Amino acid sequence: MIIVDKALQARAEAGNPIKVGMIGAGFMGRGIANQIINSVPGMELVAISNRSLDNAKRAYNEAGIEDLQIVKSVSELEDAIARGKYAITDDAMLLCKAEGIDALVEVTGAIEFGAHVAMEAIANCKHIILMDAELDGTIGPILKVYADKAGVIITASDGDQPGVQMNLYRFVKSIGLTPLLCGNIKGLQDPYRNPITQESFAKQWGQKPHMVTSFADGTKISFEQAIVANGTGMKVIKRGMLGYDYRGHIDELTTKYDIDQLKELGGIVDYVVGAKPGPGVFVFGTHDDPKQRHYLNLYKLGEGPLYSFYTPYHLCHFEVPLSVARVVLFNDAVLVPLAGPLVDVVATAKIDLKAGETIDGIGYFMTYGQCENSDVTQTENLLPIGLAEGCRLKRDITKDQVLTYDDVELPEGRLCDKLRAEQNAYFAPAKVPATVG
Repeated sequence: MIIVDKALQARAEAGNPIKVGMIGAGFMGRGIANQIINSVPGMELVAISNRSLDNAKRAYNEAGIEDLQIVKSVSELEDAIARGKYAITDDAMLLCKAEGIDALVEVTGAIEFGAHVAMEAIANCKHIILMDAELDGTIGPILKVYADKAGVIITASDGDQPGVQMNLYRFVKSIGLTPLLCGNIKGLQDPYRNPITQESFAKQWGQKPHMVTSFADGTKISFEQAIVANGTGMKVIKRGMLGYDYRGHIDELTTKYDIDQLKELGGIVDYVVGAKPGPGVFVFGTHDDPKQRHYLNLYKLGEGPLYSFYTPYHLCHFEVPLSVARVVLFNDAVLVPLAGPLVDVVATAKIDLKAGETIDGIGYFMTYGQCENSDVTQTENLLPIGLAEGCRLKRDITKDQVLTYDDVELPEGRLCDKLRAEQNAYFAPAKVPATVG
């Protein structure tokens, strides 16, 4: 049911737009800025923070806004908002503290920096819409604990594949089916891609090579499916997911899965390479009522027991403002963890690694990410890839070996490590008291 458009129209007519601050002004951030400014009545992008002020300025300029004010304090930012001026700053914390901002959109893709932004925003009772699956998939559950206590929402976004999957999942549930698989359709999956192999593609689309690499090597889709799992209660069948290579239509894949296994696991997340319609998402569900199965067959969904539902596109920045409106106007989160993590993304060696080396970032040369069920992650002490950057290797690691905490020395003083440890402790299984025999 679409209600957001009319609610935004009412805010526009009342002269009371939702005031949004955005942190990050890269490729995706510029798209979001253009969308809010030129296509979303009832919403205003009042401030942009970016480490480079030139990029913050560029985001506004490309959307047709030339009259900008550089602000260096909360009071200057508040004054600019009150006077209807567009503000830019290199200090993201100003946006977190400004009372004149209703919600923040975080578009950095950075885990340590994103953790600081999220905690500061929550401390100041700000809603946060994340375009940062890496942050969400590493410490999302504990961030939600803090957000719940503060009475605010921290959520993934519409438009990105996880949000589109969750919308489809909710639809399938709403018409009485039981979703058993949430899936992502990819065009390419090669864990050994790196910024050199992806440089020309990145240049073609004006993106950064390491970001494009994280799509190609499977790390990004692993984060996406991990946060879908955490938001639905699903798991993965095996480390890395099944990831069928299939060149037909996604509807035909319903016969590839064992429905009893899916039910036993409580549903799974997965992906498929090459299927149509790409690059979309899909949900497979089942129905226990034979009368309704008869109707589903009549409506051309087949005889079951799995029925295919799909969205043939994801429109990323076009849909982000819808997420802001859902949160601010209806208190409706797009995708949040149900509780503790169910699926993690673990660091895996992309090449042979040597003792003494320092691990580079996501989408670079040394590691790729794979989904793993969180109980296995904890039992085997596996290293989340979201925490791998900057870690120093204690020993040699062979190609395709999954790293553990015992293999590395963590950098000192990182907030993301502190929050991850807190998350592990907070959601640790309750110990059953020993009985006296």
